[in-house]
This record gives sequence, structure tokens and C-alpha cells, in this order.
Amino acid sequence: MQSTVDGFSYGLVTPVVAFLMACLGGALGLRCATRPLVVAGSWRPGWLALGSAAIGSGIWTMHFIAMMGFTIESTPIHYDRLMTFSSLAVAVVMVGIGIFIVGYRGATGTALFTGGTITGLGIASMHYLGMASMSLDGQLEYNTFTVAASVTIAMAAATAALWAAAQAKGFLWSVGASVVMGLAVTGMHYTGMAALEVHVHGTAAPSTGESAATLLAPMMLGPLALLVLAGIVVIFDPLMITGRPGPAPVEHKPGIPAHPRRRSSPTRPTRLRLRARGPVEHRARTPQKR
Repeated sequence: MQSTVDGFSYGLVTPVVAFLMACLGGALGLRCATRPLVVAGSWRPGWLALGSAAIGSGIWTMHFIAMMGFTIESTPIHYDRLMTFSSLAVAVVMVGIGIFIVGYRGATGTALFTGGTITGLGIASMHYLGMASMSLDGQLEYNTFTVAASVTIAMAAATAALWAAAQAKGFLWSVGASVVMGLAVTGMHYTGMAALEVHVHGTAAPSTGESAATLLAPMMLGPLALLVLAGIVVIFDPLMITGRPGPAPVEHKPGIPAHPRRRSSPTRPTRLRLRARGPVEHRARTPQKR
């Protein structure tokens, strides 16, 4: 029989907190990912990897905070530990691929479209793999059209967030990019949940796995600690917040001055030539002693 699904058991508490976590992960991750564009001489692979981990952790944390408010009538919900961990790994890896593409190719044209698409697919993959980790006395069914709409929302919003973050034009652009990323994650999540139908078997058979309170609360400590670490890095790097470009690195090569020479005025070379010729002409006019 079809059972009643409630995604707002705690009212607006879980949606709001989940959205804020998605925005936080997006803000920290996007600032780390665009750090090489803001500050010259940055180690690009390391910053991109930290940004990918922050965004992936924010996505995963957002999803399971929202799932704490998800209940199904007449049946308890348990979660498989291995698949839950796998959903976090999928989010980090797929978001990382998209971030690295944009980080090395730039947020324009094909690179932006490819990176945003992969990042959006990473968000969607994490969501549906996390849903598959649920164990209950029933069967989950999805509306194909609504699922496609949720994936499209994730890809479009992720592309827009990457583009806005890559502009590196200041703090407001960073806030806007993080809000768009938060909308991408939460919009995709609740659109995907709207596509869900649950058919309860009614056999009262005990489901395997662990409850949300037992499994998810301890598991969130790791991603939350990573977000705190990324936040500390951003706070102690003011250029990442303001978005002002750093000084260009000076390239030292043998025989090449570190600073470019100033161009002299048009009259200066003439004066130098006259001074150089003076002693020569004077020596030429001096009679030689015999």
C-alpha cells in the first residue's frame, strides 16, 4: 500500500538548517577553488582539492540534515553505513572533477559547461545514492520526469555558481555564488523528494541498518570538522574574502632584471649621446706631442 511521506517533520527547521549548510559548504569550497585566481603563486591542486572536499561535505551534510526531518508513515527508516559513506565519496570525487576542469581551463565556454554539468551530476548522484542507502519495510518509486527536472536544476545552478565564483570580483560575488550553490543543492534535493513515492509492504519485518540518530549524527562530525578547517583557512586569508588580486610573481632569470626599466623621455637618449661624444671629440682636437 502507498504510505504517506513527510519531509518536514520538524517544520522549517531542517530545510533552513540544510540550506545554510549547503551555502556554507559552497562559500568555503568556491573561495578555496578560486583562490589561485585571486592570489598569485598559489598551489593550485591543493586549493582545488580543498574546495572540492568542502563543497562535497556541504552537499552531504545538507542532504542528511534534511533527511532527519523525513519520515514515512507506519515504518521506521534505517541507513546502510557503507552506502552512506559511499555517497559522501561520490559527492567529493565528482564535484572535484568539475572543480578541477574549471580551475585549469577557466570558467568560460566548454570548460564551464562541462565542469558545471559534472558538478551538478555529482550533487544528484550523492542524493539518489543517499536515498538508496535507506532500508525500510517498503519500496521506493520515482517519477521519471520529476527526477530529470531535479538533475537539470542541479546542473544549471552548479554551472551558474561556478561562473559567479570564478569572477573573483569581491565579497558580494562570493556570497552570491554560495547562495546559488545552496539553491542548487537544496532545490535538487526537495525536487527529488517530490518525485518519491513509497509503497509499504506491511509485513512488519525488521529492517536492517542503523537509525538516523545513531548513524548520521556521529558521521557528520568529520564533514563538519572539514568545513571548520576550510573556514579557518578562508578567515586567515583576507585576499580570498575581498577578491582583490595579489601581486604577479616576479620571474628571475639570468641576465634579465627583476624590475622592468623605465622608459626614458625622447630627449634623454640624445643628451646621453652628446655626453658620450664629448670626451671623444675633445681628444680628437688635442694636438699630439712629438
